[in-house]
Amino acid sequence: MHMLAVDPLSIAGVGLEEVIIVLIKVVVAFVLLMISVMLMIWFERKLHADMTNRVGPNIAGPFGLLQTLADGIKLFFKEDLQPLAGDKLVFRLAPYLTLIPAFLLFTVVPIGGDFDNSDGTVTWFGNTTHLQIADPPIGILFVLAMSSLAVYGIMLAGWSSGSKYPLLGSVRASAQMVSYEAALGLSLVAVLIKSGTLSTHEIVAGQADGWNWNLWITGFVPFIVFLIASTAELNRPPFDLVEAEQEIVGGFHTEYSSIRFALFFLGEYMNVITMSGVMVTLFFGGPDGPIPFLTSIGWAWGIFWFLIKVIAFCFTFIWFRASLPRFRYDQLMDLGWKLLIPLSLGWLLALAALDVAKDEGWNRPLVTVICLAGLALMGSLLNAAIKAGKHKRLIGEGVD
Repeated sequence: MHMLAVDPLSIAGVGLEEVIIVLIKVVVAFVLLMISVMLMIWFERKLHADMTNRVGPNIAGPFGLLQTLADGIKLFFKEDLQPLAGDKLVFRLAPYLTLIPAFLLFTVVPIGGDFDNSDGTVTWFGNTTHLQIADPPIGILFVLAMSSLAVYGIMLAGWSSGSKYPLLGSVRASAQMVSYEAALGLSLVAVLIKSGTLSTHEIVAGQADGWNWNLWITGFVPFIVFLIASTAELNRPPFDLVEAEQEIVGGFHTEYSSIRFALFFLGEYMNVITMSGVMVTLFFGGPDGPIPFLTSIGWAWGIFWFLIKVIAFCFTFIWFRASLPRFRYDQLMDLGWKLLIPLSLGWLLALAALDVAKDEGWNRPLVTVICLAGLALMGSLLNAAIKAGKHKRLIGEGVD
């Protein structure tokens, strides 16, 4: 009996060229993302120093560009300490559970393509592909899943350390994620209602007519809620109570050292870059530029616009850190549960009502007035309930 040679790739309906393209995408994206993280750390240290009238890194390399690399090499050769009272296996695995979701989140972000004159695809090795690693039909659900998964690494790191201060930081991280994940999801649903798709590529393609961005279509409220909620999800100032050095020493990574501490550092800044890319994709047209010229350079023009927008958001996160004081923990919870969630839910209902009015041929100005009146009434009732709760709490504490 003769054995037939069967190509597993042909059975799966995938050509060798497509596999090579995917591998090239993964390697290039990972390398560029690691370089971007290194530059982001330098950018934050330098810009924060300028904003606070300091010098910042200026010794290692031109303008201190190699300072982050020097710090990474130093951490790599430091001793890897492990607490005796902790769970050693979970302690070693926790940093990877923070870093890997950050990279996986970036896989569905479109980083380039000529959306003005084509569908944003490029041709490599005779195959048409997108300038993103993957474009699953449920890309936005994948974004929500990965953004939620990162908190597991923080929680397990605090628990496995066998110390009270890391555990307090990880419990704070879990509570903070639960508080702001709902607001982030509701603001994202507003984009999905207008886009009509879960694919990140299709969301960008739907904004490809110059300034036809979801920022204007959904109103500014979903973007503002998403920006605040994502800042809290990233544990960035002023929502950095997870790592509040003045209160809990160093947060969930107090017991970490050497390369495992560096992995948490990498994961944090990689999350900043990837979440900036997600916001650019959802609200600012992704790689589609507001000025549709220089079409001769094709897909590279889209990469240029994508980088400009991502750098603008990275600057915004650094600006928050330099200018805003840290929230108190009860203020952090109140902002998430009592303001962002009701606001995003009310705005989502208003957008849905306007879409129904458009489909049914109702009087849209009248429906708009009713929606605004409903939002104002909801806000006033919520404000009254919050004030009544504060007054009751003050009376219970004996304060008149």
